[in-house]
Amino acid sequence: MFDYLIVGAGFAGSVLAERLASQLHKSVLIIDKRPHIAGNAFDHYNEDGILVHRYGPHIFHTNSKEVFDYLSQFTAWRPYEHRVLASVDGQLVPMPINLDTINKLYGLSLTSFEVEDFFKSVAEDVSPVRTSEDVVVSKVGRELYEKFFRNYTRKHWGMDPSELDKSVTSRVPVRSNRDDRYFTDTFQAMPLHGYTSMFEKLLAHPNIKIMLNTDYHEILDLIPFREMIYTGPVDEYFGFCFGKLPYRSLEFKHETLDAPVHLPAAVVNYPNEHAYTRITEFKYLTGQQHPKTSVVYEYPKAEGDPYYPVPRPENAAIYNQYKKLADATPGVHFVGRLATYKYYNMDQVVAQALTLFKKLAGQEQALPVLDGALAEHNGHRLKAEAVELRVSLNGDSKIT
Repeated sequence: MFDYLIVGAGFAGSVLAERLASQLHKSVLIIDKRPHIAGNAFDHYNEDGILVHRYGPHIFHTNSKEVFDYLSQFTAWRPYEHRVLASVDGQLVPMPINLDTINKLYGLSLTSFEVEDFFKSVAEDVSPVRTSEDVVVSKVGRELYEKFFRNYTRKHWGMDPSELDKSVTSRVPVRSNRDDRYFTDTFQAMPLHGYTSMFEKLLAHPNIKIMLNTDYHEILDLIPFREMIYTGPVDEYFGFCFGKLPYRSLEFKHETLDAPVHLPAAVVNYPNEHAYTRITEFKYLTGQQHPKTSVVYEYPKAEGDPYYPVPRPENAAIYNQYKKLADATPGVHFVGRLATYKYYNMDQVVAQALTLFKKLAGQEQALPVLDGALAEHNGHRLKAEAVELRVSLNGDSKIT
């Protein structure tokens, strides 16, 4: 019998698997529908030998020393500060909007003090700020909103910024200096040998068994466990009883080019032209030296793998119904972006997983589990004899 069944081998599930196995000496079975570990952070070498992120660029940044120090046990780091350009009015200009963006776009030579006055002169008085449109026009006015934000948001989310919660565009700053870094976090780096390598080390503990290409419904009646950690879509867990929570998805089109470099920056956004929102060149992220280069185009779409919870009040109301069910479900812990319907960055998911681990560790000390206890899950009394068969079949797929 496993102490924990963990559904999903992304950041949330893998961090909890490692902590439970190494710190509490628990036996853990972690499963994933996909044929690989690492969730959306999965990277691999393509047929040309270039390290690429299968599900689009994943840039690690955090202000949490605890999160950075924790992950540093499983990877060395490559210092990396992310930079993005936006294609606007036939020019490539820094994004987020900064002093150089304004000067280049309008042919000006403003100072930092003067650009602050410029922003004040074009900003609209919006009160209260409720939507993503409100956030932007209250900072930089309607013209810059139209040039940089409105059409990009329409493509990415499939709706106008006026229909989206203010949290969407609140994530993007506006700067009066020349700082062209996309993020300003204390810790900005990329796993030296890639994300998948880091996940392999996270899951290397002998108490952790891995099953890939596996839907958890397939094993509920076969493999016994005491508690579940669930990182999948919360509405799916409860059979969509309150309706389907909407997500935006992406289609990724990868291309390898016979040139050492293709883009002038790691990412170029296209707010107003093309069906795709951005192009990423991976060698900027990885630092890999290679005579060829690889890029990915991102095409937003409504259906497909769930990537982005759609932040609207009616969706939050549906999620809150599911959260009440989740909170009242004994022996199942819901964690991660999909299970909590939150637009988390990677470091936030790690922090959430570490917080849940501390809670579980505290419960363990307060209420020790009796040896030999047989778990029941969703009314299923589970058969221990199935464990050895399925786990032995998994032996070759532990590391992908």
